Amino acid sequence: MSRVLTVFFVVMSLIVEAQIPKVLSDQSVYLPDFSYAGYHNGEQTIPNPTGEVLLATDYGVVSDDELDDSKALLELLKKAHETDGPVVIQMPAGRVILSEILYIERSNLILRGAGSGSGGTEIYVPRPMSYFDNPPALAELREYLVALDKRQREKENNIDLPFSQYAWSGGVIWTRQPGVRTKAYLDQYDEPPVVLATLSQGKRGEKLITAATIDQLKVGDVVQIEWYNKEGENSSLIQAMYGEKQFKIGSHHWNYPEHSLIQQQTTITKISGNKITIKDPLLMDIRPEWTPKMVEWKHLEEVGIEHLRITFPMAPNIAHHVEEGYNGIYLTRLFNGWVRDVKIENADSGILTEETANVTIQDIETSGEKIAHYSVSMSGVHNVLVENLHVKNVVRHPLSFNTFSTKSVYTNCQVDQQPLLDQHAGANHQNLFDNITVKVILDEDRSYGLFEGGGAGYWKPSHGSYTTMWNIAVDFQNGFESAEPAILNGMKDGPNARLIGIYGNLPVTIEYGPNPYLEMTNEEIKEIPSLYHYQLNKRIKR
Repeated sequence: MSRVLTVFFVVMSLIVEAQIPKVLSDQSVYLPDFSYAGYHNGEQTIPNPTGEVLLATDYGVVSDDELDDSKALLELLKKAHETDGPVVIQMPAGRVILSEILYIERSNLILRGAGSGSGGTEIYVPRPMSYFDNPPALAELREYLVALDKRQREKENNIDLPFSQYAWSGGVIWTRQPGVRTKAYLDQYDEPPVVLATLSQGKRGEKLITAATIDQLKVGDVVQIEWYNKEGENSSLIQAMYGEKQFKIGSHHWNYPEHSLIQQQTTITKISGNKITIKDPLLMDIRPEWTPKMVEWKHLEEVGIEHLRITFPMAPNIAHHVEEGYNGIYLTRLFNGWVRDVKIENADSGILTEETANVTIQDIETSGEKIAHYSVSMSGVHNVLVENLHVKNVVRHPLSFNTFSTKSVYTNCQVDQQPLLDQHAGANHQNLFDNITVKVILDEDRSYGLFEGGGAGYWKPSHGSYTTMWNIAVDFQNGFESAEPAILNGMKDGPNARLIGIYGNLPVTIEYGPNPYLEMTNEEIKEIPSLYHYQLNKRIKR
């Protein structure tokens, strides 16, 4: 090889090395492995399953006739629940009118339309859920809202209104496990978990666990690992979640010692003696003072919602938290499922989640003139992947990690208006915003609160350690008259965050507190645009 070629290859290797963030090789900086997010931990593509096909038209659904199809759809869903084996509900092309909740309460069921675009299936919902019968599954939430006097108070707008049960819950298409609480709110309804094993040893980021007994476990079981704070306000678990105390910690972290503070849904892959191997890495160490347990977790599997659009009429924007219930899809108690190719227009919230894991939500678009609360919200989730979400409408929390969300990922998403990489308190930690594009209009002082976190004070801070933002492209719509950097700010109580490759069409300065790890600011990560896909490909050697 000539000297010129040798020099060329050395230079090129140095350029490539410079474009690969050091955090990937620096062992002193902990970076979670996010590659387990998604359907079957990202190892399987979403299938096109076969099964008994139930045609909605055979049960009285007539599209485009301007008549309500709810009774026919409920009859169809009843038949699907009574049918053995995998079932596909096939919706017709055209407009189908729905004014009831479609509860999916069994595994191996696909709700499939004829497509989300022109000529596809439109589910039109003419009125909000506040006009439906109250869902029994939200009775505890309704009681909680009254007991805590949860109200939206805005003196400047003469608003003093009670929170709606639909502000963050419910949907006209709703997956649920019958007879199981949607979410725990009040102590008086608590029942002790069914404990399958008491755990004694294990390391965060590893998969091997030592247990006292394994008699009730077998390979293939889907279980929930729980960690508890029994030590009060100054507990070692809180310190492990947030690092050294530098800000106020909300009282919900210690006021409910019988409620687990961290949950991880996972599959047992191996049992040997008193050693258990799980599918995905532990969120936290297994330490006796955190009374870690492996408990029963009731759920659905292999449920898919696909190839359709959900539209609501334009309705007045009343106030934050008092939404009337124009909610599209509510995923609860779902494991290894998916939503794909769905468009949602004029929703209060497009897709909501709770107690859900190993789910892929892919190729989603939200739009409309109505100000929404959420587009696709991550709440109470573990290993959930939201990929190719395009948020066209104004949303208060367009991309949001909410209470108890862990190891979940937004990747290849775009937010067109008033973007926010929201972290909504509630003990959420170790989540990833990945390869995101946002369109920003700067304030007069050349700043924008891209990182403003929401959530109630009793669940603060905004997030726990190791939340990561990777390759965030900011498309500024103004501010070109000055050479001064634009300021991206808004987070003061987000510890140990990793912000790598935040850049824009203007130079940026990042204000994020406390103690963030910053790298490649004002540089696009061209060699590794997606951390999620990089880690996934590396793990399964695609």
